[in-house]
Amino acid sequence: MTRAIVVIDGEHYPPVVRDAIAALPYEVIGAWLAGGTEKLRGEADYGVPLIPELEPAFADVEVVVDLSDEPVMGPRERMVLASRALAAGLRYEGADFRFEPPQYAPFPLPSIAVTGTGKRVGKTAVTGHVARLLARDRDVVVVSMGRGGPREPEVALVQPTLESLLDLSRAGHHAASDYLETAALTGLVTIGCRRAGGGLAGAVTISNVAEGAALAAERDPDVVVFDGSGAAIPPVETDARILVSGRGHDPTAYLNPYRVLVSDLVVLVGGGDVGAIREVKDVPVLTADLRLRPVAPLHGRRVAVFTTGPAVTDALDADVVGVSRNLANRAQLSEDLARTDADVYLVEIKAAAIDLVAEAAVKRGVEVVFAENEVLCPGLDEAVLGLVPARAHA
Repeated sequence: MTRAIVVIDGEHYPPVVRDAIAALPYEVIGAWLAGGTEKLRGEADYGVPLIPELEPAFADVEVVVDLSDEPVMGPRERMVLASRALAAGLRYEGADFRFEPPQYAPFPLPSIAVTGTGKRVGKTAVTGHVARLLARDRDVVVVSMGRGGPREPEVALVQPTLESLLDLSRAGHHAASDYLETAALTGLVTIGCRRAGGGLAGAVTISNVAEGAALAAERDPDVVVFDGSGAAIPPVETDARILVSGRGHDPTAYLNPYRVLVSDLVVLVGGGDVGAIREVKDVPVLTADLRLRPVAPLHGRRVAVFTTGPAVTDALDADVVGVSRNLANRAQLSEDLARTDADVYLVEIKAAAIDLVAEAAVKRGVEVVFAENEVLCPGLDEAVLGLVPARAHA
């Protein structure tokens, strides 16, 4: 029979809890009292031993059953507890919910995953930074998972150009997928994969990442960098994980504590509550900023900037005549393009960058320069190198 521990509180009358425990279809080895005293009178008999600490008992069970309720265990407290159970590989369930721990396929080579708390947090920028850093003295392959990835994993061996991306777009493909962005901006071998669906703890409904990981392993690189997608985690067991969170995101909300617990480094783009993260796990936390950087000189020319979010343009050697942050809003982007008059379009490779902005540039005879988000994060390089398994060093 499946072994379980239960979470209880003192706001329930003990005989009621004892009967509820006895009715469970599990072998309950103990109960953990989360708090509350209203219904307690001396030593309560729950029919099972009380566990003084919850997590040491995780090794002996397969499921955690929550028999508590408000006010002792509110939604936030439950999500933290669920995260701890999931991080231990346990199922967590209650009256009307059931969380399964995400499953990760084994991977034979040294590897690091970069994951996020959501979309547009700077995850792909951090992935590119990590990959370039490791590629200084290692053979690196990037496996990128995206919602617009290819049906079959595709290996980008040659650095994509504007022309090749336009060809992809005209053939009906998503030419600004994360793997193409990473390949274009790093020049590294990048394998593009797809996924659909995303669970609260980062699991995916379907993906071809396992096949992409196999292609990466065939190349036998020194290290493989796996790039997550939004808040979804690549379904591969890696040696280390870096969690990236951005402005407007709370890395301790909902099941984000799970993401913190399975990570070895947290990067807060734009700042955040470091203390709250360390209450979840004693993990290194760094703060970072992103700065838009063109991949080719602008030389003071009249430039229109196209991004998916806040763009820091102060450091550009250009006469910035317009900024559109609407790459992900095609209707608004079309309006922005209609009133844009510039010599150069500086474009992030995201969303409608190719099929709308680059196509408009070609028709107007305007030069396109790709932009990357430079990660400004003191201590990041040292932290990343400390996460690389020793066997991965060249």
